Amino acid sequence: MNPSNLEQMIASRRQFLTTSASGLGGLALSSMLSKDLVASSQRTDPLAPRKPHFDKAPAKACIFVYLAGAPSQFELFNYKPKLVEHNGQPLPDSLTEGVRFAFINKNAKVLASKRKFKQHGDSGMWFSDALPHLSTCADDITMIHSMKTEAFNHHPGQLAMCTGMQQFGRPSIGSWVTYGLGSESENLPGYVVLTAGGAARGGATLYTNGFLPSSYGGVLFRNQGEPVLNLNNPTGLNASVQRSSLDALADLNRERLNEENDTEIQSRIDAYELAFRMQTAAPELIDTSKESKKTLESYGSGDFAKNCLLARRLVERGVRFVNIFHGGWDAHGGLSGNITNNAKAVDQPLAALLKDLKERGMLDETLVVWGTEFGRTPLAQGNDGRDHHPFAYSMWMAGGGSKPGYTHGKSDDLGWHVAENPVHVNDFQATLLKLFGLNDKELTFRFKGLDNRLTGVGESGHVVDDLIA
Repeated sequence: MNPSNLEQMIASRRQFLTTSASGLGGLALSSMLSKDLVASSQRTDPLAPRKPHFDKAPAKACIFVYLAGAPSQFELFNYKPKLVEHNGQPLPDSLTEGVRFAFINKNAKVLASKRKFKQHGDSGMWFSDALPHLSTCADDITMIHSMKTEAFNHHPGQLAMCTGMQQFGRPSIGSWVTYGLGSESENLPGYVVLTAGGAARGGATLYTNGFLPSSYGGVLFRNQGEPVLNLNNPTGLNASVQRSSLDALADLNRERLNEENDTEIQSRIDAYELAFRMQTAAPELIDTSKESKKTLESYGSGDFAKNCLLARRLVERGVRFVNIFHGGWDAHGGLSGNITNNAKAVDQPLAALLKDLKERGMLDETLVVWGTEFGRTPLAQGNDGRDHHPFAYSMWMAGGGSKPGYTHGKSDDLGWHVAENPVHVNDFQATLLKLFGLNDKELTFRFKGLDNRLTGVGESGHVVDDLIA
């Protein structure tokens, strides 16, 4: 293809747009290009780094690992010897009266965990034998045993954890953080999404930009082949022709921008330019041949292991927020096998990620989160299963200014209700933003006449200072 023949080749504006877009492969950045909402900012570079609200901002990047389906806290982190005493017995009516379950009823019997628990590290943090690798990182972890939410079904719960409310169309945590701080990377998206295991029920609704400008949406990277679908040029389109096409496309988009004053058009221009730069950066990103044999072996094998290593390489290159979704934890039956198999997939890679970040001096500025939508009930479903439980469950985080070797809050002896220091989903989100130097009450975006924020409306969302080092 010759640039001098470009005019003859392109018969219409529509054909031109199609050709140019395919030169970028459409980038598969549909989340960055698909909406026509009016943005409230006139910034020419929406991902330019920006200062936080607070001077003290230990976290510079986040790797948010989302275990979709709700892992059982009773089989992993939350040691409850009282369950052994009450195994096979019904709970008191006072606990179950008026409670709405997803599948079981209040006549279900208590189910004790079959896992063996030990305390680890100087902190004495409890882990089950399902997590032999992660337990060696106990003194770097901030464990929360007093999480709670209102959602008791998966998709609403995932939306609440990832976007702050049980509603479609709201921006995810990664979008809010990137909107507030921009990104340090010029050649990669500010917010990247990786997946392994079964799919999360919420799909793309969990990493959407919602009503924020599309530049802040999560960009899904693939586990095999091109990291972003159709990123490479089609046969016959060289870099020179692509550059000419992009320049002409940008000129047309700027004309439209001047006519409509719709800054989402600017987001489209920025997305095409980012795609052009990614064609060089992305192949280098996924090339792990220069990683040491020791590092590669430490992460283990499988898609989740690859994603953990890739997440480290992404934040190392300035990406602000990385989501790793790992599905398949919904154990209404076959709980023993579910925990064994899923824990085996994530245990070694997560421990390797924490140790790798620490050895490179990156853990202090990189917040790693183990998140999920809710916990599992202390009651049995069938012979070997647990139902959904939003009233008390466990999550943890490490690095990025969180308090290492600290266990926060607790549930009652049977793990039914929070007994001390409750942490609502919105409280956790407000605390995460604080670690990035962002005030959740001030990080807002006006949409439909309201100043929307991650932590909802009114007084919802309170920073839990005890979780911060």
